[in-house]
Amino acid sequence: MKMFEQLKMLFRSRDKPTNFTNSRLSFLFGSTPSGQKVNERTAMQSTGVYACVRILSESVASLPLHLYRYEDNGSKVKAREHPLYFLLHDEPNEEMTSFTFRETMMSHLLLYGNAYAQVIRNGRGDVLGMYPLMPNQVEVQRAKNNELIYVYTKTSDGSGREEKISLTRSEVLHIPGLGFDGLMGYSPIAMAKNAIGMALATEDYGARFFANGATPGGVLEHPGIVKDPERLRETWQAQFSKGNVHRVAVLEEGMKFHQLTIPPDQAQFLETRKFQLNEIARIFRVPPHMIGDLDRSSFNNIEQQSMEFVKYTLNPWLVRIEQAIHQSLFFKDEKDTYFVKFNVSGLLRGDYETRMNGYAVGRQNGWLSANDIRELEDMNHISDKEGGNQYLVNGNMLPLDQAGAFYKERIDADDRILELEEDK
Repeated sequence: MKMFEQLKMLFRSRDKPTNFTNSRLSFLFGSTPSGQKVNERTAMQSTGVYACVRILSESVASLPLHLYRYEDNGSKVKAREHPLYFLLHDEPNEEMTSFTFRETMMSHLLLYGNAYAQVIRNGRGDVLGMYPLMPNQVEVQRAKNNELIYVYTKTSDGSGREEKISLTRSEVLHIPGLGFDGLMGYSPIAMAKNAIGMALATEDYGARFFANGATPGGVLEHPGIVKDPERLRETWQAQFSKGNVHRVAVLEEGMKFHQLTIPPDQAQFLETRKFQLNEIARIFRVPPHMIGDLDRSSFNNIEQQSMEFVKYTLNPWLVRIEQAIHQSLFFKDEKDTYFVKFNVSGLLRGDYETRMNGYAVGRQNGWLSANDIRELEDMNHISDKEGGNQYLVNGNMLPLDQAGAFYKERIDADDRILELEEDK
């Protein structure tokens, strides 16, 4: 026990949690080799980043989130009587729905690598509400007793003065993303800012090309001597620059036009933009077809990709959120009895025919009742009188050592009946 306490103090006496790399300067913001400044806000101007963040945030926010209680027999039931059930499932505060709250928290997690919410408690410690905090205004520190504290920088309205508010561990719901110290997450935007910067640069290049695009752009070749080259240049620019883009050029006196700029298709401009879109999808582990890239998708594999999205992309985020809620919001003596769980069964359901075949197998083998199936299909239960909770089994399936036993009993019974009739 003494050794455990020593190890615990060693762990808790480390430097404060941080999202710095080798240098002491934050790497969340800054320029990239492409010349684009990438941060959490500019990154959202990229269609790929915006699409990935929106898909993941809305997917997590739309899933049902329930609070369960373990019964003595090991089964689980929804604990609707618990105060946290309403806060998590319906309204975490008076200003937000559960969907909006979870969507906001998930977007913070994807952009900043950390999501914070202030937890409002009463004198008994019961949770009364939760309000999201902007991650870039939260600094995680350690108090003198090595406990974590969260310092929130609040800007006063009008005056511009900053006020620092210290919150204890019990007053903050902190959901960290992938990190190096186990306490703070790193921003996916910061870790992949070069790829996102290149995507922004290609968009900027395309916009500038079409804005300035006097395509004709190059050299005019005259077979003789041009008497007034300045007038010719001004006339050309007046006809083909800015608002006069893509007008037909009429050349006189045997002049020839030689284009000097490289057309975007020859510079593989469109291919670069498409590759960067896939690169961003790879960062967030989102299937390309979900952000509009259908080149490698077909009718046969989209359903499989969607299920893989739930299992390998959504599920790790959901477990991360569930465990953070369980750690931060429940009392110590409640943690063995209560837990929260996202319901992803709706996303994992196949097409109608596949679901019906699966239900038939479960029904015939005795591990699904009619009400179990109706529950999965969001239908109302039927009464026990109508067989709603009965579990049936196929009568043809018998243990191997009993094979033929029923037939033998039937033959013996028929023989006894014949003997009785003969005696009469």
